[in-house]
Amino acid sequence: TSWPPARTARRGAARRVAARRVAAQAANSSYVRKHILDLAPYTPIVPFEILSEQLGRAPEDIVKLDANENPYGPPPEVNEALGNLKFPHIYPDPESRALRAALAEECGVSSDCLLVGCGADELIDLLMRVILDPGDVIINTPPTFGMYAFDCAVNAGVVVDVPRFGPEEGFRMDVKGIKDAVAKHKPKLLFLTSPNNPDGSVLPDEDLEELLKLPVLIVLDEAYIEFSGIANSRITEVETRDNLIVLRTFSKRAALAGMRVGYGAFPKGIVEFMWRAKQPYNVSVAAEVAALAALSNPKYLKDVKEKLVSERDNLFNVLKECPFLSPYPSAANFILCRVDGRDALEVKDALAKEGICVRHYTKPASISGCVRVSVGRPDQTALLKEALTKI
Repeated sequence: TSWPPARTARRGAARRVAARRVAAQAANSSYVRKHILDLAPYTPIVPFEILSEQLGRAPEDIVKLDANENPYGPPPEVNEALGNLKFPHIYPDPESRALRAALAEECGVSSDCLLVGCGADELIDLLMRVILDPGDVIINTPPTFGMYAFDCAVNAGVVVDVPRFGPEEGFRMDVKGIKDAVAKHKPKLLFLTSPNNPDGSVLPDEDLEELLKLPVLIVLDEAYIEFSGIANSRITEVETRDNLIVLRTFSKRAALAGMRVGYGAFPKGIVEFMWRAKQPYNVSVAAEVAALAALSNPKYLKDVKEKLVSERDNLFNVLKECPFLSPYPSAANFILCRVDGRDALEVKDALAKEGICVRHYTKPASISGCVRVSVGRPDQTALLKEALTKI
C-alpha cells in the first residue's frame, strides 16, 4: 500500500518546515525586546472545542468546572439582541457611550470615570502601559490572579510578591508586609482581589482602609463580588479617592466570558490618560450589544447569582465528603480544595477521563497540591460527585 510512504514523506516535509521555522526564529529574535525574550507565556484554560477533541467527548458531555464560567448562560435577551445585530459592518463606538451610561446608572458613578475594555484583562494591561516605566514596581499578593504578574512582565515592570498567609489563616493579606514593601520598593501599583482567585477569600474593610492610606495606586479587582454577600462594591468611592481603581466584569455574573467585556472606574487624573492610550475600537459591536442586553434583565442576573450561591453550599458538602479532598470556605463561584494523600494532577486527569474538568495548582507553595472547582448547576455537581466516587 502507498499510505505509509506518503505519511513518511509528509512527516519529513513537516520536519524540514519546522527546521526552517526554528532557523528563522533564531535570526529574527534579535529584533524582539530583551525582556520579552525571557517572558514566560501565560497558561490559559484549554478551549471547549480542543477539550472535546482531547477527551473524545461531545462538548455537551463535558462538565467544565475549570474556568469559573457561569453555567447558566446569559439572559435570553442577549441571544435575541445578537440575532438582531443591525450594523456589524460598522466600527463600534470607540467610547462605548451607551454601555458606560447604563453602567453609570447601575453602579451609581459618573460615566466620566468609567472605561470599558475587551475583558478586565485588557484594562489591567492598559493600566500598566499607562503607569509603568521599565523597572517600575508593582506589589502582588499571591496566590492570586496570574494576569497581574504576567502583564507586569510584558510591560517590563518588576513584581514584588507579598505572599498571603496560608489556609490556616484564611489566605488573608499580610498588611504589615505590604506596608513594608511599599516603604522599601516605592511601587506604583498594588493589586488586590476580593473575593480572591483562587481561594475565594474576602478582603476585610479594615485592611483595605489601611492600605488606602499608602502612597500607591490600589487596583481592587471585584470580578467575583456578586457572589460574595458583600452589600456594596467599592466602585462608588473611586471619585472621592485619589488612589483607588475598581475593576469589574461581565464574564461571571452575566455569563459573557466569550464576549470579553470588562469595565473599570478610574480616578480623574488617571482615566484621562487611559483614554489617550487605549485602542480606539477595543469593544466590539457584538460585545456592547450583549452587555447592554444582559443589564436589561437584572432579575435574571439576580436569580442566577442566587442559584450559584446556593449550589456553592451543596458543592462544598460534596467536596468535604470526599476522603481525599479538603475544601476551603469561599465567597466566590469556585472552591479551592487541598488534595490529601494523592497527587493533584493525577486527580485532575482522572476526573478529565470522566468528562469533568477542574484546575490544579503546583505553585505558589501555599496552594501547591490543590485543585479549584467552579460552581456548576446541581446536575453538574451530581456528576462530579459520581466521578469522585469512581476515581
